[in-house]
Amino acid sequence: MYGQMMQQPLLISSLIVHAERHHGEREVVSRRVEGDIHRTTYGQIAQRARQVAQALGALGVRDGERVATLAWNGYRHMELYFGISGSGAVMHTVNPRLHPDQIVYIADHAEDQVMFFDMTFWPLIQAVAGRTKTVKHWVAMCGREHLPADAAKVPGLLCYEELVAAQDGRYAWPSFDENTASSLCYTSGTTGNPKGVLYSHRSTLLHTFAAALPDCLDVGAADCVLPVVPMFHVNSWGIVYLAPMTGAKLVLPGAGLDGKSLYELFESEGVTVSAGVPTVWQGLLAYVDANKLKFSTMRRSAIGGSACPPAMISKFLDDYGVRVIHAWGMTEMSPIGTAAAFKAQHVDQSPERRLAVMSTQGRAVYGVDMKIVGEDGRELPWDGQASGDLLVRGPWVISRYFRDEGGDPLQDGWFPTGDVAKISPEGYMIITDRSKDVIKSGGEWIGSIDLENIAMAHPAVAMAACIAAHHPKWDERPLLVVMKKPGAEVTKEELLAFFDGKIAKWWTPDDVVFVDAIPLGATGKMQKNRLRDQFRGYKLPTA
Repeated sequence: MYGQMMQQPLLISSLIVHAERHHGEREVVSRRVEGDIHRTTYGQIAQRARQVAQALGALGVRDGERVATLAWNGYRHMELYFGISGSGAVMHTVNPRLHPDQIVYIADHAEDQVMFFDMTFWPLIQAVAGRTKTVKHWVAMCGREHLPADAAKVPGLLCYEELVAAQDGRYAWPSFDENTASSLCYTSGTTGNPKGVLYSHRSTLLHTFAAALPDCLDVGAADCVLPVVPMFHVNSWGIVYLAPMTGAKLVLPGAGLDGKSLYELFESEGVTVSAGVPTVWQGLLAYVDANKLKFSTMRRSAIGGSACPPAMISKFLDDYGVRVIHAWGMTEMSPIGTAAAFKAQHVDQSPERRLAVMSTQGRAVYGVDMKIVGEDGRELPWDGQASGDLLVRGPWVISRYFRDEGGDPLQDGWFPTGDVAKISPEGYMIITDRSKDVIKSGGEWIGSIDLENIAMAHPAVAMAACIAAHHPKWDERPLLVVMKKPGAEVTKEELLAFFDGKIAKWWTPDDVVFVDAIPLGATGKMQKNRLRDQFRGYKLPTA
């Protein structure tokens, strides 16, 4: 026997339709790349999103084709979020921090048809425009008056504001299967080329419901939310979807992610909730401390991307009255999996015990199931002591990568996260290590094997291993361990210069140490665990 309820597909367009109808006057405030503060509303975003959908049709974009964005957090990017996915196309957010070679690779792999970009990235566009195979249209996200003088360097360059203005917005959002692909993000959390994670409308809507819950990001209609986490980073952790769903005021910081710029927006716009990686908050707290400032309205800060130091959690709460929501997830999880929200028994516990709970990666939000397993694949107990590989499953967890890159990633229906963790009897998860040899710097992944391959291409290098070393600002930075060829000589400076032009500049190792030998296992693989033990506590240069 089936239930007798209406069947309506969960579609991304329904979010902006709801926002227009019930929160149409609620503000969306953006710091534009043009330098000014722009104000619009959900009602106006909805209208222009329909115009975007019409413009895509005029450009010949068909259902299921990929449309790329290379942009900061701003209202135009919001319009694209809903206009692209709502029309039946697939929005592909591109991380501008990648090397141009990687951007060319993922644009070709995704078969992007159109690339929308903020003018900040004009030099990057010039570097890739002549090399991509499928992009037919390049669209500058500005008015004609802000197009560059050398616009002819990208033939057929289009102007976003002209594209939108040419449409009347009389567009009915199409209805289709909720399992239709909605957006595409590439993760660099794997070695080799980035892999695509293809979200559906259904998975995105379910994630949005969960992310807004009180025990997750805790956002409601009375809130004003500022996502510091970029819209090109796992759909801004879902905030650009949950804000219009709940009717929260949305403040988008653009490229101004320094402490001063963020603080000014927090205060002028009455921000109550924000979200970002620890590195950003270090800069904000440093600015606030140096100028003896306070937060007038800010009450909650979601921190993820990498582990948040307990000292930062304490400082936010004790000095500024801001509660930290320590969250964990990954691109393959849309991305939120856990959040460190209190249970009833924690309310009256000591500050030390409450800090211990807040310092964990949190407990699973509804929709996500997790377990830890030992080397034999058997599930380990949730006793806060046993440590094993962390596996997850759920309706917004990946089942396979785009174009089946890497084959079937699942283990008996569970996705292996690559993290090693333990889980307390209360269900709070603590990541103790990572099984993948990738480095997480300021919330962004750096592939160690890619760096090793470049180093070992140097004629003086016999073997190289890249490991994560602690950094006071970026959490982790790459440390290159090198064994030279017999009789060969190379300096640290020469090796670091060897990386120039081959990778994104911020991927370059912070330091190089030379050793007589690199430990190898029985199968000839480098034993990085031994290297990490050997160089635990290593002091990287910070100047």
